[in-house]
Amino acid sequence: MSKLHSRAWVREAVRIIEADANRSADTHLHVFPLPPEWGVDLYLKDESVHPTGSLKHRLARSLLLYGLVNGQIGQNTVLIEASSGSTAVSEAYFARMLGLRFVTVVPRRTSKEKIALIEFYGGECHYVDRAPDMYPEAERLAAECGGHYLDQFTYAERATDWRGNNNIAESVYAQMRAERHPVPSWIIVGAGTGGTSATFGRYVRYKRHTTKIGVVDPENSSFFGAWETGALDYATGMPSRIEGIGRPRVEPSFVPGVIDEMFQVPDAGSLAAIRLLRDHTGHWAGGSTGTNLYGAFLLISRMVAEGRAGSVVTLLCDGGERYANTYYSDEWLAEQEIDIAPYRAKFDEFLLSGKFEG
Repeated sequence: MSKLHSRAWVREAVRIIEADANRSADTHLHVFPLPPEWGVDLYLKDESVHPTGSLKHRLARSLLLYGLVNGQIGQNTVLIEASSGSTAVSEAYFARMLGLRFVTVVPRRTSKEKIALIEFYGGECHYVDRAPDMYPEAERLAAECGGHYLDQFTYAERATDWRGNNNIAESVYAQMRAERHPVPSWIIVGAGTGGTSATFGRYVRYKRHTTKIGVVDPENSSFFGAWETGALDYATGMPSRIEGIGRPRVEPSFVPGVIDEMFQVPDAGSLAAIRLLRDHTGHWAGGSTGTNLYGAFLLISRMVAEGRAGSVVTLLCDGGERYANTYYSDEWLAEQEIDIAPYRAKFDEFLLSGKFEG
């Protein structure tokens, strides 16, 4: 294939991806009902309405564009990823759109619903038994077939233009303009790859906003320990039950310097929070959204206690239908020995009194 032909294919590939973005309306910003006398408003940016149903749709688009403009993806490139699910679903969508083969390395314990979605979009799944084995196996596969390792955990923080260009931070601030507290006091996100917190953290500093960035991390994940100790080689080596955000090691995209506060969230609290969300708003969400809500409730409780009005924004990361047989199954919770009842009681009390200490 000539370089001229290659450049022509890349131009068309970029056009196709940009056209898909133009067809997709911006995601909604929902209000979570809180007592009005608190003077605090809570919003959830609903990333589940993307074509592939999650926050990772934005990341996948950015990673594909990043590879294209850096000359790493061509007409016959095999795309390789290491993913626990949602990123791979979105990358498979874009790979099919460009006519490219896509292979993702996933842990065997990834939900069947996510595996089905990856395969629905034409992706292929390559399984490993241990989550830490995903990375070297993805590198091996890419080298073996001469493909491109998209490597979300390294490139998430640099593939997105944090200055704007319709990134998620710019979108949130545009949607908040007409609210009574248009500049959020806090934005709460999960650690995940580190890309989302990096984007928000850089954007608020670039735009000189007073907003603080809070990051939540589930049980068994490494990010909180790294932030607390300053050791970026901190690793638990353990899998997380909260898909999409918990990591056994600190990923290269994690930028601790843009974070104002971190919280470690118990899995039972995360899963109780998504049931609360469903009951109070009708929205079904995955476990990472519950982790976000837990952190938001902690900060709102602090604001109420201090008599500070303001707004808090967090993310609804993906839809709950992907977890019908896990997070929303009482049988699965019992198998995992997770008791959400104490946290549900704490949340109910929080919505009455404004007090929540985790």
